[in-house]
Amino acid sequence: MTSLDPLEPVDTGPDRRHHGRHPADAGALDETGSLDGIDAEAEVVEALDAGVFGGAEGGPGRGGMSLALVSEHASPLAVLGGVDAGGQNVHVARLASALADRGHRVTVYTRRDARDLPDRVMLRPGVEVRHVPAGPPEPIPKDELLPHMADFGLWMAREWRDRPPDLVHSHFWMSGVASLRATREARLPFLHTYHALGTVKRRHQKQADTSPPERVALEREVGLGCDRVIATCHDEVYELGRMRVPAAKVGVVPCGVDTEVFHPSGPAADRDGGHRYRLLQLGRLVPRKGAAVSVTALTRLPDTELLVVGGPPADRLHDDPEVRRLREIARLAGVADRVRFTGGVAPEDVAPLLRSADVVLCPADYEPFGIVPLEAMACGRPVVASAVGGQLDTVADPETGRLVPPRDPDALARAVGELLADPALRAACGAAGRRRVLSRYGWARIAAATEKEYAAVLAARPAVTGVA
Repeated sequence: MTSLDPLEPVDTGPDRRHHGRHPADAGALDETGSLDGIDAEAEVVEALDAGVFGGAEGGPGRGGMSLALVSEHASPLAVLGGVDAGGQNVHVARLASALADRGHRVTVYTRRDARDLPDRVMLRPGVEVRHVPAGPPEPIPKDELLPHMADFGLWMAREWRDRPPDLVHSHFWMSGVASLRATREARLPFLHTYHALGTVKRRHQKQADTSPPERVALEREVGLGCDRVIATCHDEVYELGRMRVPAAKVGVVPCGVDTEVFHPSGPAADRDGGHRYRLLQLGRLVPRKGAAVSVTALTRLPDTELLVVGGPPADRLHDDPEVRRLREIARLAGVADRVRFTGGVAPEDVAPLLRSADVVLCPADYEPFGIVPLEAMACGRPVVASAVGGQLDTVADPETGRLVPPRDPDALARAVGELLADPALRAACGAAGRRRVLSRYGWARIAAATEKEYAAVLAARPAVTGVA
């Protein structure tokens, strides 16, 4: 199994927590944001390049490959913060861009969800977005998209008959369903990233899970039918093993963060609430993200405000059922005057908001990966997160913040209170978080590691010399 950190033991147990100092966290941050005055990310990428390609054709600067990234509901062009627009959109957009930076030609295939969308959009040089006609050209909740995946796959199969990509990488299980059909017909190499697993969602949401009943069986079919699975964290490897997807078929490449956008230096959003401390929770406004836990924890944290960032635009917050639920929880807890909802914000406003916080909260019930901890750590802010999913990999307790049990507002309040009481501790956690992101989670490194998985699949497949 490929891992970004071959020196770190792989422990895929469900209750795993990180303790102790990681080698990559050693050293000091200089004024450029580099580790010990060295461009840590560039150094790692150079080493990966040497190990992956060894000067072989297909590496960076040698013409590159034609890559198809399939993301049926999560368009890289979408506005973030909606119910179905979050980390996957960011991941696909940034991975496509980072792969293009390495000399590849990337096409992202996503479903047409509006009539006025053009067939093709250039996201940036080297990255094109194709809007696939599958189902009515209007927004459809992602849990209702499965009936349209056959048309999605057939459309791609027809598209690839004359100009096939060198490799297909699908994102999310329904993209995998569509891609499995298309790649079988076109005989193309096929990798898959789940981003979330139906077994985990069903375990946590139970009767509230709105996924199609076929989801788990189809996820297993995709995992067994693709050439390789790219998991985003080690906890996912454990879950895939429970689905009987062999670990030997799985590589681990996490999501990444833009370390130039998310940086400790730069403007911070105004703090005009009149409170000594600010906590911030960022992301989609859905119950599993645990904002209710943050609101309840506020009762034990005096002179502290909670800023909840995400959801619909500010002028439509009053119509959002989750906002109404959270406001009622805050009212009953007596903290309504200390909870503020911003609504969805523009991407350029996210880093200043994170910089304005004393501590960033990520208390999800479960989290397949979770990009917000990386963004906060990149901005030099300590993170208190639930000890679930990808957050077990990203948040190093106690170096960069704290991991606490999910759904436990008392534990959350204790961990936050410890950090708020000690400015030096907050600063040390923030600096360690920045170092950790630089050494592990920059997009250049993520693209290089993803490319390594691609190279392994291409090397293992027999050459096709003709069709009988």
